[in-house]
Amino acid sequence: MADERRGLLTTREREIISGDADVNDEYYYSVVSRVRRKIDNLAQDAALLQEHHPELGEELREAVSGDDSEEDDE
Repeated sequence: MADERRGLLTTREREIISGDADVNDEYYYSVVSRVRRKIDNLAQDAALLQEHHPELGEELREAVSGDDSEEDDE
């Protein structure tokens, strides 16, 4: 079950943002606005993790930035 959990976007939001779903402009911009709010919340979560669980904060930073420099060193 845990593997099925989503990240930032729902499956439907992914379809809409990628252009795979046929929706009107009003709904599209509503979804964009919703995703912006999620990004704001993510920033708050990242700050909380960095303060209270730095290891998880670092994992989040690496996942978002695509920083896999540790793998490059091997």
